[in-house]
Amino acid sequence: MSPGLSLKTQELYLAVFLTRYLDLLYSYISLYNTCMKLIFIGSSSCIIWYMREHKVVSQTYDSAQDTFRVVFLIGPCFVLAVLVNHEFTLTEVLWTFSIYLEAVAILPQLVLLQRTKNIDTLTGNYVFLLGGYRAFYLLNWVYRILTESGYRQWIVWVSGTIQTAIYCDFFYYYIMSWRRNERLSLPA
Repeated sequence: MSPGLSLKTQELYLAVFLTRYLDLLYSYISLYNTCMKLIFIGSSSCIIWYMREHKVVSQTYDSAQDTFRVVFLIGPCFVLAVLVNHEFTLTEVLWTFSIYLEAVAILPQLVLLQRTKNIDTLTGNYVFLLGGYRAFYLLNWVYRILTESGYRQWIVWVSGTIQTAIYCDFFYYYIMSWRRNERLSLPA
């Protein structure tokens, strides 16, 4: 399950979901909203457990290659969230932190793939779909700008654009390998 997957990226995504969905503790929007937030948190936790603890899956994880120092992502994202947010409250700063952190959470995964050159089809498709999901958000923003008067979310827009830009190099090599019917490889 986990050859080529970065545990550090999975842990960063769990941090994103835990800090973004704190409103589960004090606010109810809908059953669907609550269930989806719990699914994001639960599935991320489950993936991390499998990669760390499962007697078969954990043996396929290569911690010696997954050495990205995430403190260099978490620290600046937190400082930026304290300095640039919509409202200086604990939950708003943590929500903003989650937006900034999500923008860069894929970096340990991309570095791992580049370092190991072990990009099997499943891992390549997984990373491509993660990036594709974010790229569709760009379309959603354009739609909302055109249909919702006064819609402005600069923090989300800038962070999402940065996140999509981070994926662009991977997208290029993914599409080129697909077009040439070759195994995906990233330059060193």
